[in-house]
Amino acid sequence: MINQKFLEQLRKDYRTNESERRQIISAANNILFEAKKTIFVIQRQDFKTAVAKLAENEKNLKNLAGRFGQARLNKEGAYKAAVEEYLEGKTFYTVIKNKKIEATPELQLDYEGYLGGICDLIGELVRYATNQAAQGKFTAVAKIKSGAEDIMTQLIDFDMTGYLRTKYDQARGHLRKLEQMAYEIKLRGKK
Repeated sequence: MINQKFLEQLRKDYRTNESERRQIISAANNILFEAKKTIFVIQRQDFKTAVAKLAENEKNLKNLAGRFGQARLNKEGAYKAAVEEYLEGKTFYTVIKNKKIEATPELQLDYEGYLGGICDLIGELVRYATNQAAQGKFTAVAKIKSGAEDIMTQLIDFDMTGYLRTKYDQARGHLRKLEQMAYEIKLRGKK
């Protein structure tokens, strides 16, 4: 019924794909874990460690692209999640350091990773603003809120759908938390 040579080729292709998949998932999970640690150290304002962790993640992402090619990597959900988490950390660091969010061309990442990471950034800004408020740095909260509003103003033009729409809606919810925080600070007469 099935040509044996064809069947053997299918088997070989399948096994190759599964082997690559396992390797990508393993490496991506490590990158994801390190990206989460990066975000944590940024929250603690340990920027020296954050820079080192971001560089390490970039090196690991480049290594993966060199081993498997970007097209192959983009087929794996674990890789996409790792990229998104890395970009969340990178954009978080960028915003905290008052720099512009820009592409990382040497990594050849797609728009979904960037948009997902930028949307998730708003949640990290809420946590950062909360920490700043707890330290009595109320003007920092207003600045963070303003930056988050600027980002959301830009994102609205995308009219996102599907998975990215969920991310966008979550970011909108996080922005409301920042607005509420700023409102409560103002009510209390804090500067």
